[in-house]
Amino acid sequence: MANNTYKVKKGSISGKGSVFTWIGNVFNLDRLLKEGIPLKYIPQILFVTFITIFYIGNNHFSEKTTRKIEKLEIEVEELRADYTSLKADYMFSSKQSEVARKVNKMGLVENETPPVKIIVPESEY
Repeated sequence: MANNTYKVKKGSISGKGSVFTWIGNVFNLDRLLKEGIPLKYIPQILFVTFITIFYIGNNHFSEKTTRKIEKLEIEVEELRADYTSLKADYMFSSKQSEVARKVNKMGLVENETPPVKIIVPESEY
């Protein structure tokens, strides 16, 4: 059975070189990393990694909070509309003519004489 082989092309497809080739040439990473990652860079690498993870997490948290705020604003508008319609219905049903019409079915009639104010002299209480 034949072994699998692959061809290595020299250069890139476009002939200009890739971004990673350019970065490798500019920073001369082969010389820097020929013996592995130097231990003196580990704290900086960990710090940058931590800051990057914190930034990504903070971004996700702020987007989630923004979506929650938009959802609550829509809910508040719906509740405000419900409140306004219920308040209008209550104001209409509490008018004197509406109350008189509703209690007329129970046999109650509206008093035709106005109320009389009772005045008690101070000496009696």
